[in-house]
Amino acid sequence: MKISRGQWNRRIVSPALIIFLLFIVSAASWGTARSDGGRMRVGAVIYEEDCARCHGLNGKGNGPDGKILIVPPANFQLRRSRSKTDFELFTTIAYGVAYSPMHGWRGRLSDEEILEVIGYIRDMAPFDSGF
Repeated sequence: MKISRGQWNRRIVSPALIIFLLFIVSAASWGTARSDGGRMRVGAVIYEEDCARCHGLNGKGNGPDGKILIVPPANFQLRRSRSKTDFELFTTIAYGVAYSPMHGWRGRLSDEEILEVIGYIRDMAPFDSGF
């Protein structure tokens, strides 16, 4: 029995194409998972260098510099802080809080770095909608 060219293409090329596409999808997923872990590490480094002195290593607002401030730093573990949206956290980090020692970091941190810090804060104290 002779196999025509069209039958050969369907029997050989289609499975090869499917295997190739599965490889691409799994490689992309692996790359995404690796990059998210990397982002978390970058967020942790930025937090420890720039935020922990006031907010504390555990995000409770008990860092060494936070103890002497008139307006205490946010405690990320409290529901009030955990219920803030990522947009609210981004705005606070980027522009600061008026009449408080929390100054804006925009210009010193890129938007991507601010998002990485927010990701790290969410890892420490997950979002809680308050409901």
